[in-house]
Amino acid sequence: MTTNKTYEKELAFQADRRKASVEFIKIIHDLWYDKSVELVFFRNQLIDRNVSDIMSLHQYAYQFVQKPISVFDTVEIARELYKMKLPPAKLDIGKLTYEFHLQENESLSITSFLIEHLKDANQFKDIQPKDVVLYGFGRIGRLLARELMARTGRGSQLRLRAIVTRGNIDKTVLEKRASLLRNDSIHGDFPGTVRVDEENRSLVLNGTTVHMITASAPEEIDYTQYGINDALVIDNTGAFRDKEALSRHLTAKGIDKVLLTAPGKGVPNIVHGVNQNEYDPDQVDIFSAASCTTNAITPILKVIEDSLGIVSGHLETIHAYTNDQNLVDNMHKKYRRGRSAALNMVITETGAGKAVSKALPTLEGKLTSNAIRVPVPNGSLAILNLQLEKEASVDGINAIIKKYALEGDLVEQIKFELNDELVSSDIVGSSAPSIYDSKATIVRPDGKNAILYIWYDNEYGYSHQVIRLAKHIAKVRRYHYY
Repeated sequence: MTTNKTYEKELAFQADRRKASVEFIKIIHDLWYDKSVELVFFRNQLIDRNVSDIMSLHQYAYQFVQKPISVFDTVEIARELYKMKLPPAKLDIGKLTYEFHLQENESLSITSFLIEHLKDANQFKDIQPKDVVLYGFGRIGRLLARELMARTGRGSQLRLRAIVTRGNIDKTVLEKRASLLRNDSIHGDFPGTVRVDEENRSLVLNGTTVHMITASAPEEIDYTQYGINDALVIDNTGAFRDKEALSRHLTAKGIDKVLLTAPGKGVPNIVHGVNQNEYDPDQVDIFSAASCTTNAITPILKVIEDSLGIVSGHLETIHAYTNDQNLVDNMHKKYRRGRSAALNMVITETGAGKAVSKALPTLEGKLTSNAIRVPVPNGSLAILNLQLEKEASVDGINAIIKKYALEGDLVEQIKFELNDELVSSDIVGSSAPSIYDSKATIVRPDGKNAILYIWYDNEYGYSHQVIRLAKHIAKVRRYHYY
């Protein structure tokens, strides 16, 4: 009988938690669509999450900060946030809840606590929305389109206005483009609506018109005829890689900034969170978001360099196969890449080791690198073998990286993973470019050599870094509290 009563109590508590999660989800979306205030939970996205996701994130929080965080507490804080007058913002409600329970003054109300902790919010000036053009519509281009539309909200930051491709644009082409955007074999269905407007040669995404433009050269487009002005063009084609070629975008009417989604020559290569503030968007017109691997390893390398010092090291990337490899054995301009990507592990080169020094100059000449493409469609792993200046231990390195994942300039970039059973498919869909596998860290007995394992979604995580950099270039970064 006692067992049954306990079970009934557990069921009742479970129902209450799920009801609280439903209310939490409503407030999340009310804040986003009414006030342009986005809530995240220890940097995990909350918009478009379901009840089970919310409960799972609260469980992750307990493992991460070693302190129970109840959905009843987060709902209470979310209610108070909705009452407050806030500018467009991005707030980590997990961190706020955690800090509220850590405070020494137990008599302090939630309202007073939030007013004190968010006192800098109203110093932020209003931001002007920025038009965005996607030049190219491949894997990265479509993921960028998905995220830009899913996070549009009231349109106070980046506004996707057009997509440029080569070739004719007719009904069949539009339908194919729409289908590829709507359905993705790796990332699932687009969480919104996609409709073709044949008459206006457009895609209508979540009810918003996005023009489809055909062009064989950047300079031949007049974007102003589509109502697009002073736009940021994000080049996903890979066809233009240096300053001279990318400058062709700036000669088109309606464009004033360019962002390349690949390593660039003669332009600033940026890993957002590390070196974006070294370049003023008012002074620089062309930026590169570097590579997915560079974005994965640079945040962790910065933490280790700043905390322990790096004498030298080697990077080995175990990378998902990419579109430039062959499906079956065939000729290829690169050695080994001609062999079937789905059947072989393929040794190839990566420039990520050298590219890191563009963001972290102190590592110039200290890293070697190589890559192995493996038969998975997405989800990659970087292995860092580092000689350290200071002695360290596994627990010591984990503690350092966990601190950076919880607070500071790299909280968007580093996810501290605690899962003993982590495999590559688990990290698909992570918005953090660096997923630190704390359970895999190795340190030799002398404490001077460490092997670190960094997972990354080479598509989705990288796309989020591109969007973060785009917001910086467009000067639409909101007030944030992480």
